[in-house]
This record gives sequence, C-alpha cells and structure tokens, in this order.
Amino acid sequence: MILNKDTANATAKLLLEIKAIKLSPNNPFTWASGWKSPIYCDNRITLSYPEIRDFLKETMAKTILEKYGKPDVIAGVATGAIAIGVLVAQALDVPFVYVRPEAKKHGRQNQVEGFLEKGSNVVVVEDLISTGKSSLHAVEALEKAEVTVQGMLAIFTYGFGISDENFKHAGVELTTLSSYEQLLKQALTDQYINENELDTLNAWRKDPSTWNQ
Repeated sequence: MILNKDTANATAKLLLEIKAIKLSPNNPFTWASGWKSPIYCDNRITLSYPEIRDFLKETMAKTILEKYGKPDVIAGVATGAIAIGVLVAQALDVPFVYVRPEAKKHGRQNQVEGFLEKGSNVVVVEDLISTGKSSLHAVEALEKAEVTVQGMLAIFTYGFGISDENFKHAGVELTTLSSYEQLLKQALTDQYINENELDTLNAWRKDPSTWNQ
C-alpha cells in the first residue's frame, strides 16, 4: 500500500525531477534480468540532493513512528537501501543493521551486518520493490536471527502483481512512499509523457516479461 496520494505525488515529482526515475517508452532500457523496460529507477541518486534526501528520511521516519511506534532497530537491504536506512535510523535515534543478499564466505560469515539482539522489533527499509524476492530474502535472514520484523517501508514500487502475492504469502506488511501508478499520473501532469506513451507504459506493467518482444 502507498501512504497517501499527496505523499505519493510529491515523491514521484521529486524522483522525476532529478531523473532518479527515467521514462523512455520509445527507447526502452534492458534490465539485468533481460527484460525490456520503458522505466529505469535508481533511487541512490536521491542521496546527492540534500533537500530530497531529507524529505525521504523525514517522511519514512514519521511513517514508521505512526505505524509501528519506535522500533528497536532499522534494517536496510543491501546495497541500495543502506544509506537511506542509516538516515532513517539516525532520525529515529535507533541502531542500524544491513542485510546482505547472502552470507559472506569468509570471516564471521555474516549475512546481517551490525549488532542485532535476539527478540528485537525491526522495521526493514528498502529503496525499490520489483518482484519483492530480494527484499523478502532479507526478511528471512532477519527472522533466522530471531527478531520480529514489524514491516517494510520502501521508497517506490513497480506494483507488480507477483510482488503483492509474494508479500502476502510471506505475511509481511509493505508500505511505499510512491508507486508506478502514481508516478505515471504525475509524469502525465508534468508533461514528461503524453497520452500515447502512457498507454505504452501501462501495457508494460501488465506483462513486463514479454513486453516489446
């Protein structure tokens, strides 16, 4: 679920302005998965803009307090959400850990980096949700560490049906600041795209794996 339309629109507007999200329906990008996509999202770009970085930090911290109260720990999903997770943890004045995609092969062989006490209440911070697979993999690692994952908060989601199914199956509450649907509305309003391009962008989300083949 998204927070609310005002926050979703404001977030989308900022991401478009700094080109953290690029829309290119006529010259699509190629994702690492091989999918052709008319959208590319790199929310790490927000870290280079102090005002936008502060907006995201403050909005996410406020949301966590309203939904869950003050957690014991904020966990960021490596690598994209480490920086924003640290900022949110700092705003809440709570400890921070981050979760690797897999345990290290050497040293202490950690998958969760940082001090994490068993029984802690943890909120996970993520930058982007696609299928949700890697995000939920981080939740599994945290649960193996014997903590309670209260929920996950992300900056943006593509809103794929498979993502909704994965989070529902895992029993993890996901909240995002903005979504693909709200992004397209804002992009049309601000004239980043026209009506024909909107149709193309809507068609992609319905079946991204076979789009443009």
